Amino acid sequence: MTVVMDMESSTRSIIKKDSVAAIQTEGLLGNKYVEISFGSGDAPQVMDGETIGSLPPQDISDVLKKTNEILETTQQTMGNMQESTDNLKAISSKINRGEGTLGALVNDRKMFDQMNAATAEAQQGAAAFQDNMDALKHNWLLRGFFNKRGYDDASKLTEDAISNLPKSPYLKKFAFDGKKIFDKSDNAKLKSEKTLTEAGRFLEANPFGLAIVVANNGMKGDTEEAQVLTQARAMVVRNYLVKNFKMDDTLVKTIGLGKSDQKDAGDGGSVEVVIYPVGVSMKSTIASKTSAR
Repeated sequence: MTVVMDMESSTRSIIKKDSVAAIQTEGLLGNKYVEISFGSGDAPQVMDGETIGSLPPQDISDVLKKTNEILETTQQTMGNMQESTDNLKAISSKINRGEGTLGALVNDRKMFDQMNAATAEAQQGAAAFQDNMDALKHNWLLRGFFNKRGYDDASKLTEDAISNLPKSPYLKKFAFDGKKIFDKSDNAKLKSEKTLTEAGRFLEANPFGLAIVVANNGMKGDTEEAQVLTQARAMVVRNYLVKNFKMDDTLVKTIGLGKSDQKDAGDGGSVEVVIYPVGVSMKSTIASKTSAR
């Protein structure tokens, strides 16, 4: 069937050559009408006498057929649900009769008490562990760092730590004054993160084999406290770099030197980001450590 249509001139901007016509119905029993889809913006306009594509009308029998298919699927689903309900009833009956491990657990008071005792012991062990962690936080070595320390978990201080730098020539080194990037001289809380941006952008934009954040604290203060502080500062700087710039975090390591006689350490300590070229890896640090021994 060919339908000839006299369209308003204003429709030329929306009816294009890729528009599609279809016969639609207003409801199940309503009047039929021709629906024409909008054409795409870059398609050419339909000129006088041209033809556009069409879709076959959907007959009411097709709608009823799809409805029957949906009903059949629903009936199958209901049947599966009934079968699952029957299985649950059978399992519940066995549990009530004390059959199987779960049935014995539910019906045997002795086994129930044993399970309760084991749970109580586990809870006591967890509580004791938490007490030990709280005690560690108040240890005199860490007291000053856990109050306003700039990091959350002391157990992660050496998670990415290595013992020494590779002997290979480095690709790039960034040096930072501890007073400019940390809140106070005795903590690892960053106060000027933007200072580290240049190092982060370099790591993000250039391939590298290994990057090491090295922190030292000058020669002032207690040796053990300085060791913990520099480990924390190296960890905090590393975490900031890997979280804010795209890079392989497995290639970024830390070294906390503790008290150091380096001239550039100053009263507030210092932090260096030493970047090695591709080809330098953790094996280089292991080799240099072995040769030093």
